[in-house]
Amino acid sequence: MRMIGHVQAEAGARAFGDYLYAQGIGNRLEPARDGTWELWVESEDQIATAAALLNEYQRNPGNPKYQQSARIAREKREQEQRENEAAQKRFFDRRKLSPGMLSGVGALTAGLIALSVVVGIFSRLGEDKKFLQPFFITEYSESGAYVEWQGGLPEIRHGQVWRLFTPMFIHFGPVHLIVNMLCLLNLGTMIERRQSWRHLAVLVLVISALSNFGQSLIGPPNFGGMSGVVYGLIGYIWLRGKFDPGSGLFLDGSTVTMSVIWFFLCLFHFIPNIANTVHAVGFGVGIVWGYLSALTANRHR
Repeated sequence: MRMIGHVQAEAGARAFGDYLYAQGIGNRLEPARDGTWELWVESEDQIATAAALLNEYQRNPGNPKYQQSARIAREKREQEQRENEAAQKRFFDRRKLSPGMLSGVGALTAGLIALSVVVGIFSRLGEDKKFLQPFFITEYSESGAYVEWQGGLPEIRHGQVWRLFTPMFIHFGPVHLIVNMLCLLNLGTMIERRQSWRHLAVLVLVISALSNFGQSLIGPPNFGGMSGVVYGLIGYIWLRGKFDPGSGLFLDGSTVTMSVIWFFLCLFHFIPNIANTVHAVGFGVGIVWGYLSALTANRHR
């Protein structure tokens, strides 16, 4: 889904939206902050056609065909509604089993949250270090106040590549888990809705691997959490939305400000026992990725 432009008045926006719908182009209208109406096209394959039709409309919005399309669009929607109702009678609707449950949440986002919760339950929120040994970036042992481990990530070099990613599923305590999952719920679902689950999967894997590897170069391997990924997604959405508004990705300025404040509180140990390198690397990767992808998207328009 991508925004193709703005229409000044609501009536005109709805008339043109009906016209596109009558032409077989799925679309959505959303009010913009400046009082205009944003026009979003659902299919990437139809963006060029819809943009050309929008230019035509803006040159002559009074053309009667735009008003006449309202009847065609209404009849088409009514026909689709009848077909959907008939289909619901023939097939089991799983939403009746749990109405509203996970409504609108991206599938991959829900899966990542579920895995984090399951690991949290079985590890007793990080207390069972024996259970978590396969999840840490490298195995370690504790001797009093000291953590002993072998440097150079020997397990990964011998094929246990999953250790680059699995620390993101480890959480220490309920607050750590809940805060990260709420952030992931919003950020991950936004990317899945505006782009795709595949795009989110690549982002999560790359950000997780780089941020976990970066942290392993700085200190002990007994770290974990989804916060590196969360910071990476914040950086990605922030820069992608800033330089490519048509992507549909957007973060409120206060969200970015609070994320930066929290980062420095952790960095200067006002909040102790935080894997700060994970945050820094994740945030940096997300910012660079968001900026470069915005440049690429603008270049291909």
